[in-house]
This record gives sequence, structure tokens and C-alpha cells, in this order.
Amino acid sequence: MTLTEEERERLADVVRLQPTKNRELQDSWGLESGSEVHQYLENHLKDYYYRDDDSYIRATSEAAGLVDVEPGVEGGGESGPQIIRVPELEAQVFDVLAGPDDRSESVVSVLHKVRAQFDVDPTADDVRRALQSLRRKGVVDVVYRAVPTFKLSVDRDDVDVERVDAPETTNSASD
Repeated sequence: MTLTEEERERLADVVRLQPTKNRELQDSWGLESGSEVHQYLENHLKDYYYRDDDSYIRATSEAAGLVDVEPGVEGGGESGPQIIRVPELEAQVFDVLAGPDDRSESVVSVLHKVRAQFDVDPTADDVRRALQSLRRKGVVDVVYRAVPTFKLSVDRDDVDVERVDAPETTNSASD
């Protein structure tokens, strides 16, 4: 399926805003109703999106590969993204990770900080995946020493972190 420029731009919105709902896409695309969003998705992007268990709109992995947009990232440029949408563990890692002017730290160091501050028990692999995901989103740098180490590439205050693990239950996802 070949996408027009408009379809590609709107698909990039789905990737960038995910998990999202009709209302958010309606506002972004300047459409009159959630029904118009649904019709557009079904008529133009059917192969590239799905609704998750909570009825939020998400892009397929193929869709993310077609557009040059990192999922869950808004804004950006040279100073990094302005908003990132991440699972709870990634948000916790972002909260405790060394800042851009601090000495980078190992996965194990970040793991201990997350465990101490949030009273959770992720594995080192979970923290490594979270750090790599944050790196792909443009908010973490890797510094190679004896082992790879990590630190924020942006000032913590310059990025709004939206947690996506706990969707709102008061509003319907199709609003």
C-alpha cells in the first residue's frame, strides 16, 4: 500500500501520539468528529493501526518503520523532545538517572536507585531496556567506559513525561 503525503503525515501523528484516542487525532487533524477520525483510519490507514485492550489507538510496528518518528515523542529538535510518553519504569528511570552535567552511571547503579526510590523490583534487563528506549527517544546518552553508562541528554525540567501504563478510566478512549 503506497501512502500519500497526507496519509504519511497522519500516520506519523498516530505513531508519535500513541497511545492515543479519536479526540486527540481529531484535534490534531482538524476534523469535526471522532467518527471522521475512525472513518479516515479505516479508509486510509487500516493496515497500520490497531486498538489495544483499552481501546487506545496504536500504530503497528510496520507503521513505525514507514515514518521517521519515534513512538511516544512530541516536539524536539536539537534540544530533544518536549514530551515523551513512556511506561512507568521508563518514567522512573528518567526520574533517577544522572543529569546531563553529571557523571554517567551503569545499568546496575540506575537499577539500585529505582529500587530505592520507588520500592519496586525490576530486573537489570528491564532497566537496560528502559534506558535503551529512552535513548531512542532522544533523552538519554550512552557513554562508553569499562561498561556502557548512561545519563540524561536533556534537562529533566525541559521534558514532560507522560506515563502510559495507567490509562484514564473516566473517559472513553474513543472520545
